[in-house]
Amino acid sequence: MTELLIHSMSEFSDLILRMLELADAREIVEIGAEYGGMSNILAKYCFTHGGRLTSIDPNPKPGFEEWLMANPPVRHLKMPSIRAFAALDGIDAWIIDGDHNWYTVYHELIEAETISRRDSKPLLVFLHDIAWPCGRRDAYYAPEQIPPEYRQAHCYEGGARIGESFLTTGRGFRGLGQFAFAKTEGGPRNGVLTAVEDFMAGRYQDGREFGFAEIPAVFGLGILFDLDAPWSNPLSELVLPFHQNRLLRSLEENRLCNYLRVVEMQDDARAGCPKQDE
Repeated sequence: MTELLIHSMSEFSDLILRMLELADAREIVEIGAEYGGMSNILAKYCFTHGGRLTSIDPNPKPGFEEWLMANPPVRHLKMPSIRAFAALDGIDAWIIDGDHNWYTVYHELIEAETISRRDSKPLLVFLHDIAWPCGRRDAYYAPEQIPPEYRQAHCYEGGARIGESFLTTGRGFRGLGQFAFAKTEGGPRNGVLTAVEDFMAGRYQDGREFGFAEIPAVFGLGILFDLDAPWSNPLSELVLPFHQNRLLRSLEENRLCNYLRVVEMQDDARAGCPKQDE
């Protein structure tokens, strides 16, 4: 059913590219390769602006190496993001769309901010999946790589449903063996948006302030940026109409409810259940 679901960060590309230009961003890091979508757009942007795209993904999709050969200016680091930061410097913007869980995203933000501060660069981060289902629920592609004290109880079979905290076995939005969901939604250290909030709270205590915009569409896009950056005001003005937009939020919920209904009908058909009248 993936072909029915708009899920790519590339859906935001027009807006993201305008913000990259406002920030005069040239050196860009993308965590989580999507070479058929956002990676390709970013690679073209970097090429035309005299910069470079660095892609970080330990397990890129089949065909990625062929794409790399056709895009030689792109640098790829085939390793988990936490290990890759040691090879990075002078980064103007970060795209975070890899493993969607609190531990990974929180530490990616810590590392990105440390590098930005070290290199005297304002922080600009684009984060995907800040809304349902991963905003308040961890997802794990490789749960064994998350330290036990940060790893939520999880399973591969359970599916998430809107408005329900607990997973339902064999129903709802699920990874079909590709990833695991935390069994419970919400609570401390659970989900991408929670990671962003915890990062910002920690930095505020250190005297640093960041702006954060939430676009509630296509699983949610977050824009985290340094309020001291010379481009922060025009960037804020650009993104403000989309920030927590109630119409976009309503459309996203309707989209997901319709998709989940189709998934439910498929599940019923596979189980041989009779159709239910609405």
